[in-house]
Amino acid sequence: MSEALHRYAVEHSRQDEVLRALAEETAGLGDVSVMQMAPEQGALTTLLVRAIGARTALEVGTFTGYGSISIARGLAEGGRLVTCDISEEWTRIAGRYFERADLVGVVEVRLGHALETIRALDESDPFDFAFIDADKTSYLDYYEESLRLLRPGGMLMVDNVFRGGDVIDPSADDEGARAIRELNDRIADDPRVAPVAMIGVADGITLALKSALD
Repeated sequence: MSEALHRYAVEHSRQDEVLRALAEETAGLGDVSVMQMAPEQGALTTLLVRAIGARTALEVGTFTGYGSISIARGLAEGGRLVTCDISEEWTRIAGRYFERADLVGVVEVRLGHALETIRALDESDPFDFAFIDADKTSYLDYYEESLRLLRPGGMLMVDNVFRGGDVIDPSADDEGARAIRELNDRIADDPRVAPVAMIGVADGITLALKSALD
C-alpha cells in the first residue's frame, strides 16, 4: 500500500477527537510511539468487538490506551475490559484518555508483568475477545493463556504478526522474530482455533475464533 493510499484509508476510518488527541500526545513520546495501534486498526477492532457482541475483553499490552479505547467502545452495554501493562508512566496517560472517552468503570488497568497477571485469571469467568500486543518474546505464552481464558467462539486478535517484514527475512533471527514465526505457525495449524485469518492491516494482524472442543 502506498503512503497516499494508506493516508486515504486512515481518513476514511473513524477517529474522533479523543483518539486523535491521544495519537498526537503519543507521537510526542518519540520512537516508542510506534507501539500505538494504527488508526485503521483501531476502527476495525471496535467494529469486530461490536460485531461479535462482546461484553468482556482482555488486552495484553495497554501502552497509552489507543487500543484499549478502541476495544472498550465496541463492548456491549455493561461491558468490561481488563488491560495489562508494566508501565505506570504509559498507563497514566491512558487513564486520562479513558476519562475523556467516558470509559471510567469500563476499563480496568492491571499493572505488573502481563504474564503473571493473566495467569492469575480464572477461566471459569471467560472473555469474549482477547487482544495481544506486548513484548514479542512472550507471545507464545500470551497466546496460550489468552486462549485458555477465551470462551468457545470467542475472538483472538494478535498484533504485529509481520514484525516489519522480519517473519520472511531469513537474516532476522533475533528472539522476537523467532517467537513471532513460531506463533504464526502454531496458530495456522492449531485445531483449538478456527477459522483463522492473517490480514495485512498495519503490521499484520491474525484473527481467530476459539473452537468448541469436545
